[in-house]
Order: sequence, then structure tokens, then C-alpha cells
Amino acid sequence: MKQETAEKWGLFRGLLQKIQSYHEAVALMNWDLRTGAPRKGAETRAKSIGLLSTEAFKMETSPEMGEYLAYLSQPAVMDELDDTQRRMVLDVQEEYERSVKIPPEKFQAYTELTAHAETLWEDFKENADFPGFEPYLTQIVEKTQEFIDYWGPKATRYDTLLHMYEPDLTVEKLDQVFGQLRDRLVPLVAAVTNAPNKPEAAFLKQRYDVGPQEKFSLFLLEQIGYDFEAGRVDETVHPFETTINHGDVRITTNYKQNDVASAIFSSLHEGGHALYEQNVADELAETPLGQGTSMGIHESQSRFWENVIGRSREFWNRYFGELQQHFPEQLKDVTAEMFYLAVNRAENSLIRIEADELTYNLHIIIRYEIEKMLFNEGLPVSELPKVWNEKYQTYLGLTPPDDGVGVLQDVHWSGGLFGYFPSYALGNMYAAQIAGTLRKEMPELDALVEAGNFQPIKEWLTDKIYKYGKSRKPAEIIKAVTGEDLNPDYLADYLEQKFKSIYGL
Repeated sequence: MKQETAEKWGLFRGLLQKIQSYHEAVALMNWDLRTGAPRKGAETRAKSIGLLSTEAFKMETSPEMGEYLAYLSQPAVMDELDDTQRRMVLDVQEEYERSVKIPPEKFQAYTELTAHAETLWEDFKENADFPGFEPYLTQIVEKTQEFIDYWGPKATRYDTLLHMYEPDLTVEKLDQVFGQLRDRLVPLVAAVTNAPNKPEAAFLKQRYDVGPQEKFSLFLLEQIGYDFEAGRVDETVHPFETTINHGDVRITTNYKQNDVASAIFSSLHEGGHALYEQNVADELAETPLGQGTSMGIHESQSRFWENVIGRSREFWNRYFGELQQHFPEQLKDVTAEMFYLAVNRAENSLIRIEADELTYNLHIIIRYEIEKMLFNEGLPVSELPKVWNEKYQTYLGLTPPDDGVGVLQDVHWSGGLFGYFPSYALGNMYAAQIAGTLRKEMPELDALVEAGNFQPIKEWLTDKIYKYGKSRKPAEIIKAVTGEDLNPDYLADYLEQKFKSIYGL
């Protein structure tokens, strides 16, 4: 690397590290807001988050950043950089070109609005008060529409939002894979719904004290390889994972006294996100590439550990005994096989995060269709509850009794995360496709799970996915790991095989 290039690169990296420090502070403040910060301080905290986020935004879009990128992106200079450095320049440049179009004062107003709305959402959800939340959500949608105009709409306005979470994904492609998946899932769901023999699951809904639930969930996280010296677990209304920095990857869960399965699987889910973040290569730490490559690939890891591993027969052959020791009275007449069948019972339900593995994707398709209506068809926010209820009746044969378990059930829209929901179903598809390759390359997979030996699995995933962080695009990752592009048939095949076996179809 020539001296001038080395000097520019050093200045560029220094600015990125400064920006990263601001993002770390904001991440910590957001985590605190959602895990027990005093409610009376929430509005002031939102303003602080908005101010610090805007300072980072100004640095990301500064003339200084533009100057570094103009120099480093020259073809001759790019030839001096290694592959990781080139990808970093291209990644920062894409973000710069998108963000520089947004006036800083508008970015700050939006950040303050969403930070405050996320806090208020908890009360509106609890009180099933959509009219109270509607003004905030209306503002968020309006500001998002305004940002789309600044960015420049792609093939459709919603394509612009999808790209933020899954690069190069389009409505056209998503309509195709969702349609392909829906065509195979709908008859399977109908067959399961009408099956005469359903697993017994009432024992999951007894009283289970929170203390033993917490101990067991922490034990499972330790078993799959979550590094507690580089993270922590807290409780919140809506479980999430957040990366403060490379050595501080936090997760949250939610313990329910009347549902022993909820915290177990939310812990495994968020733990899967955390394993990804904790195992990104050290050399990518404190850079824009030191994170998961997309929300779809991220979700593939949370769904892999939650479902492919955590809901497997082999997993509960290994761990049911420990759970039974924590709850000897509740589970005294239950076997590992009975527990496996119970946690895989499939039935139409209202709540996405509590949905079974089979029907879960229908919850996502509902949200995807509604978001397309909001941004491509101009659906008024005021009509969301009506449309939501109609789609739940169409897809799942259920109508929410109130908006708390209906349109207000997810935190995402209060944070402006439009275009995010498809990542969950993409994650399921990616997970099944990745698991197919893993099983071919590691035929002893079931035996490893039954022995509670997850280290070889984690090492395989680290080598194939985790270590690359954002230095590879989602399409590159899935092609490199599996040898083909995204194929929803892997998920449909996996679900058909599993649920036909469980239900004797």
C-alpha cells in the first residue's frame, strides 16, 4: 500500500472507530430503555438517543467521509487494498450515498420519534389501545415515506425498505418464494389441523416458577456456546439481541409462569443471534463489517438454534431430564418423547412469537402483505386493525379479540422497522437449506445433539458463516455454504417430513 493510501486509510478507519463509539453509546442507551429504565426518564432519554445518533449520522455523511471514499474508491487505489478492505469501502460508500440524501434535522426528529414510540408501545399494547398509538405510527409511516423519496424508490417503494435489511431482495423475488412456500404450507397446515391425533400439550401451561425457568434457560445458553463473559441475559417485554460491541453481545428473554416453553425457545432464538455476533472474526471488530450480513442470514441462525436444534427429538432426549429436575411435580408423568411432541404441536394462533414452527411463516406473510399495502398502495394507518383482523381470519381462521394481541403485538413498527418482517421467513428458509448441507457434511449431527456436544456444530457455522460478518453478501453466503441460491423447497421438505411424522400423516 502506497504511503498516501496508507495515510488516507488510517484517517478513514479512525473516523469509522469514532462513529462506532457513538453507535455503542446509543445501543447501550436503547438496551437500558427496554430493560427497566425509569419510565419518567424515557422522553428525555429519547432526545439524547436522537442527538447522539444524529452526531454519528453527521460524521457518516460528512465532507470528510466523502473525501476519504472518493479517494479510496478509485480503481487504482482499490487495487492496493485487500479484499476485506475493498468490501469495507464499498459497504460504507453505499451507506454514505443513501444517508447523505437525508437532512440531519429530519434524521434526528425521526430517531427521537421512534425511540419514544418504542417505549410508549408497551403501554398501548398492554391496554390494547390502537387509537392512542395511531398518531405515533402515522408519523413514523409518513417520515419513512419521505425518506423513500430522498433515497429514490426502487422498482417499488417497498423494495427500497427491503434492501435495508436484505440487500438486493425485491418484492418480485419475495412474492415468488413466499408464493412457492405458501402453496406447500397451506395444505400441510390444513392436514395437520384436521389430523385426529394431536400431541398432548396441556402440561406446558401449568404454573412454572420463574426462578427455575431462568436457571434452565441460562444452562441451555451455556450448553450451545453462548459466551457469558462477552454478554448477559436480561428480561424484557419483547425478547431481542443487541450488540454493544464485539465483546458485549446481550440478549433478553421473557419468562411466563403459565408457559414453560416460551422462555426456553426465546432464549435459544436470541442465543442464536448472539452466537453469530460473538463469533465474527476479530479483525472485523469495530468496523462496519463486524456484524451479521443481513437480517435474513441473522434470522437463519436464531431459527436454526431455536427450531432445527432446540425443537428436535435428540435435543429433548438429552435435556428433558434436567428440565424435569427443575419442575419435578409439573413434569412427573411426562417423558422426553411427550415433551418433544408437545413443543412441536401445531395449531393456528394469534401471537407470532408464540407460533409453532409450521404456522409461523403465515404470520410473516400477513405482515409482509400489510407492509406492501402501506407503502405501495397507500393504506391509511387508521385501517391497519381492520386489515390485520381480516388477514388473520383468511390465513389462520382467527380474529383477534383486541388490538393488543392483534395489530399492536409486535414492537417493530414502533421502531420504524418496515421491511424487517420478511427476514424471519427468509431466516427459516436459509436455516433449512443450511441445515441440509450441515447434515450432509456432518452425518453424526443427530448423535452430537443427543450428546449435548454443540462445539463441532458451532465451529462449522463459524467457519461457513459467522466469521465473515458483513464482508460477504447474503446471496454469496448461501451459495458458498449450500452450492445453490435460496430455495424455499428445503423448508417445505423439512416441515413436511417433521410434521407428517409427528401427526402420523
